[in-house]
Amino acid sequence: MKTELEELLAQALARLEGSTLGVPVDRSTIVVERARDAQHGDYASNIAMRLAKAAGLRPRELAEAIVAALPASPLLASVEVAGAGFINFYLAPAAQFDTLRCVLEQGERYGTSDAGRGQRVMVEFVSANPTGPLHVGHGRQAAYGATLANLLRATGHAVQREYYINDAGRQVDILTASVWVRYLQAAGSTLPFPQNGYRADYVNAIAASLRAARGATLEHSLADVLEGLPADAPAGDKELYIDALIARMRALLGAADYEAVLELSLAAMLADIRADLAAFGVEFELWSSERALARSGAVERTLARLAALGQTYEKDGALWLRTTTHGDSEDRVLVRANGAQTYFAPDLSYHIDKRARGFELMIDVWGADHHGYVDRMRAGLVALGEPGECFEVCLMQFVSLYRGGEKIPMGKRDGQFVTLRQLREEVGNDACRLFYLMRSHDQHLDFDLELAKSRSNDNPVYYLQYAYARVASVMKQLAARGLAYDATEALANLGRLDGPHEAAILTALRGYPDVIAMAAANRTPHTLVHYLRELAQAFHTWYNAAQFIVDDGATRNARLALAQGVQQVLRNGLALLGASAPESM
Repeated sequence: MKTELEELLAQALARLEGSTLGVPVDRSTIVVERARDAQHGDYASNIAMRLAKAAGLRPRELAEAIVAALPASPLLASVEVAGAGFINFYLAPAAQFDTLRCVLEQGERYGTSDAGRGQRVMVEFVSANPTGPLHVGHGRQAAYGATLANLLRATGHAVQREYYINDAGRQVDILTASVWVRYLQAAGSTLPFPQNGYRADYVNAIAASLRAARGATLEHSLADVLEGLPADAPAGDKELYIDALIARMRALLGAADYEAVLELSLAAMLADIRADLAAFGVEFELWSSERALARSGAVERTLARLAALGQTYEKDGALWLRTTTHGDSEDRVLVRANGAQTYFAPDLSYHIDKRARGFELMIDVWGADHHGYVDRMRAGLVALGEPGECFEVCLMQFVSLYRGGEKIPMGKRDGQFVTLRQLREEVGNDACRLFYLMRSHDQHLDFDLELAKSRSNDNPVYYLQYAYARVASVMKQLAARGLAYDATEALANLGRLDGPHEAAILTALRGYPDVIAMAAANRTPHTLVHYLRELAQAFHTWYNAAQFIVDDGATRNARLALAQGVQQVLRNGLALLGASAPESM
């Protein structure tokens, strides 16, 4: 509907060119929005207020000229100028019913559009280090990234979902050392567990798999392992100790056996992560490996390209990138003085690889603690000749779990954390998906476990699904009474839907395509959750106030058509959010 009204305004403005308006109007400035108050119509535009100064007119005077130039349209009952120059549109009843016809005719396609015009978009999300199971914070990223990808596809973008496996960093080495220590301890070694190691039970499970695969071939004496190592915390430095332990492990096992332990550990964690995400309904078209990228020579090619462009320099033995030239707060190190690459070098290479694969827009979903990384990545891309607008980051704020009003403490390294799998098993996938998406991703989320499990109207998951199930129940009751829904009669008698509750629902259904478009464009899936809750509320109010299965067939079928329209939009919206639409509760 917005598109049709914006087209009418465009035609009116074209008629005013050369007289009231001196020059053609840029179509992008013509914006129509849903009216916030029904007293101000169904839709409104402030276009007169935006163009008045250039036209040399008062906003209200220009608004009146625009309204006078509007072409006649069966969509409109009336158009009024209000306030300082707002143009308010009141839809004709027939236009309201056209929305319901569209819902019923288009079905699962209702709300979709080609606004994206096939733009190739990469949405990279979760990308957690494969050093432990996914925790509740990763779950929020998974729900958000998957839904954002769904919204972009629904608006005509060509989307690929990708998981970047950070399998080449120090954390993977720490996991490898943690597994090896548990492997040695299982054979009776008194080797102390490193303070900076991964302590949770999953490490023991991997160590057991390692022993089953390799037997005693990787064992070494306590003296061989500890000789000459610095003290661990609390007496010493835990960072120095874990690095020394990793180096000792490499020396004792040799490159091949060290790599075997690392690969086994990685494979176990990745299998767990893949299974967990699949069970959560989150799938990826591609899993990209940092190690594979490095082995391909991509990082060296990126560094060479930057050097050729004159974007790097050496200082204090390190290789630096001139990121301040492109908007960063300081220049960044690519290669340290000891020859080791920073995380920035392979990460930048990975994003250049995305561009080489033809993605026009790269959307990364990161944790809020990575906010300082955004400017340097964009600056690095610009240094390589890429447009800064090709890169976008959605920063996810943290999740806190509450049970009975008490906050649950969490810490990954010491094993005191709640996994995504545990959360799903307790409250279910649907509650996880919707609770994660209820608030904007840039706001902290308090996840109330008891509310998520409750069967009450305060639980948005229950409230939405109950509305859907109520429609299914009505259709079952219809069949039980020996009656059948007559779609032809329903569409011929939509004028029977003349009550205030029905009008509210028709208005809500009309807004669904706009909500999808805005949620995709603004990267705000939570607005879809709020919309569906408002639609469910409108339906529950109508359900409690009206009888659907009445004696008069025309009225009965018209009401059933509206109920099925509500059910269809709820089903469409829940599918985009990754939640189910149950026929019964």
